[in-house]
Amino acid sequence: QYSFKEVFGTLVAQRELFDVVAKPLVEDLIRGKNGLLFTYGVTGSGKTHTMTGSPGDGGLLPRCLAMIFNSIGPFQAKRFVFKLDDKNGVDVQSEVEALLERQRREALPTPKTPAGKRQLDPEFADMIAVQDRCRAEEVDEDNVYGVFVSYIEIYNNYIYDLLEEAPCDSIKPKWNNCNTPVRNGDFVPPQSKILREDQNHNMYVTGCTEVEVKSTEEAFEVFWRGQKKRRIANTQLNRESSRSHSVFIIKLAQAPLDADGDNVLQDKEQITLSQLSLVDLAGSERTNRTKAEGNRLREAGNINQSLMTLRTCIEVLRENQLYGTNKMVPYRDSKLTHLFKNYFDGEGKVRMIVCVNPKAEDYEESLQVMRFAEMTQEVEVARPQDRPLCGLTPGRRLRNQAFREELSRKLELRGGPVGAGPEEPSAAELFFQSFPPLPSCELLDINDDQTLPKLIEALEQRHKMRQMLAEEFAKNVLAFKTMLQEFDSNVASKENYIQGKLAEKEKTITGQRTELERLEKKIKTLEYKIEILEKTATIYEEEKRNLQQELESKSQKLQRQASDKRRLEARLQGMVAETSLKWEKECERRVAAKQLEMQNKLWVKDEKLKQLKAIVTEPRAERPERPSREREREKPLPRSVSPSPAPSAPVAPLRARRSRSAGERWVD
Repeated sequence: QYSFKEVFGTLVAQRELFDVVAKPLVEDLIRGKNGLLFTYGVTGSGKTHTMTGSPGDGGLLPRCLAMIFNSIGPFQAKRFVFKLDDKNGVDVQSEVEALLERQRREALPTPKTPAGKRQLDPEFADMIAVQDRCRAEEVDEDNVYGVFVSYIEIYNNYIYDLLEEAPCDSIKPKWNNCNTPVRNGDFVPPQSKILREDQNHNMYVTGCTEVEVKSTEEAFEVFWRGQKKRRIANTQLNRESSRSHSVFIIKLAQAPLDADGDNVLQDKEQITLSQLSLVDLAGSERTNRTKAEGNRLREAGNINQSLMTLRTCIEVLRENQLYGTNKMVPYRDSKLTHLFKNYFDGEGKVRMIVCVNPKAEDYEESLQVMRFAEMTQEVEVARPQDRPLCGLTPGRRLRNQAFREELSRKLELRGGPVGAGPEEPSAAELFFQSFPPLPSCELLDINDDQTLPKLIEALEQRHKMRQMLAEEFAKNVLAFKTMLQEFDSNVASKENYIQGKLAEKEKTITGQRTELERLEKKIKTLEYKIEILEKTATIYEEEKRNLQQELESKSQKLQRQASDKRRLEARLQGMVAETSLKWEKECERRVAAKQLEMQNKLWVKDEKLKQLKAIVTEPRAERPERPSREREREKPLPRSVSPSPAPSAPVAPLRARRSRSAGERWVD
């Protein structure tokens, strides 16, 4: 049994898989953070299908592209406003420079067809026809965006550009028995690319083709053009087996608008460049099952070696984090791990999709894949830092659009049709209308003495009014100058006051900044100590568990030994009791036999003494006659009285015989 964050069945839809796995990575990409998504599994388990999809049901890659352009579509910069350099950086150009670049590109001999008029390839048109309009929720509308895509593959531990326009043959050159390529004059092999490190210590592929795209269709067309160059082959386990690791990189450049919300801010430091890498790993395979030979065998060896290096790097990272060690992670052993070193060091979020084939023949390989995938979940990747703020007022784009709409509306009102209404008089016209009107100056008669006096009177009134206005204007100018001087003095005093306050604030800010730096260093030191203590506590807890287990096993062993000892003591006590009882009976029997033997001996001695006494006390004169031999033979020998029979059968006859022999010897 293995545990994972999410498990999908065989009938899961591509939309559900995208929402759970890839959608958070696209949202982080738009926020300016990096992401890595790769599919892992044995050969023929459906990794390429998961990433690309099928006609009518696009996979993760076309859905990621669709979500990106659905989110930033109205906020895209014009083509060539963002320009990538050769050192994994990006520059921003003005509208004029971008226009000149577009005109220069259009003047080339083979101009590209505009994206709006391009006919889609029917081979992949159904894959990008995503019906659901998925988009990110948090999109900064005060930024402009540019999307760049590139497509590479790692074949036999070499990196190749799948978008390179150099003429190359998809069929690899033949290899002879000495494992060296056969020279072919017509064949121009593609040049492998080199990995380098930029000024931010991020790895990138030098000389890789990066295409700026403006729509989902254009981006997927670039991907499909590179997909046709990818190396695949027919094996015993998969009709179209991937023989290389493919990496589709989506770079999103974004820069804020200026304070007016009209043009891009010409500051390279404010540009944010984030990337999302979609990796389709080649499947691990066993040569005894694929029956690979020649090039296929060499490819399988390189594939398994790169996957083994990936597994080794993950294991070393896990060991360093669990036990607090500082072992060197072997990123450079493979181009695959070397390229994505920054992600494992904390430069972005990493997601892995494990594809499992339910075939019984893949059981052992699937177990190894799931065991490795479960172990990778224990590796912790540092969270990337948020990008700095530009400090401009938010909502600049919307205010600029509202201002333009209002300006166009005002211009339309002022530039309406003639005769639509009376025009408003200007300020100069109103000023001249305040003067008294001039009388008629036409002299019809030489004797006319009224016209000139009236004209002189009107001119004098106008002259007086003009002098009054000039005096009032001079007074107003003087008052205005006085007000300006007062205002200047007030401004100067306020500036001095503000500068003093600013100096004080700057000193306070400097002190607070120094204090913040000291606290940050202290926090980092404490975090480092806490991390070391946590790792030490983890080690001690593990040792404690091991010691407890060892103590429990030894206590169980001692209990078993004590129970065995008790059983042995009880057995020995039983044997001792039985043996003692047996020897007690034997001793009693021997004592009884010895007593009987001694009694017989005493009886024999008594008899002998009695006979001896009788011989001694018998008178010597009377000597018995010696009977003849016939009479002695006929006369039975006198027998002594035998004692009572002994309880032991074998001993009694022996003692009787001895008594008889003694009596016979006495008679003789």
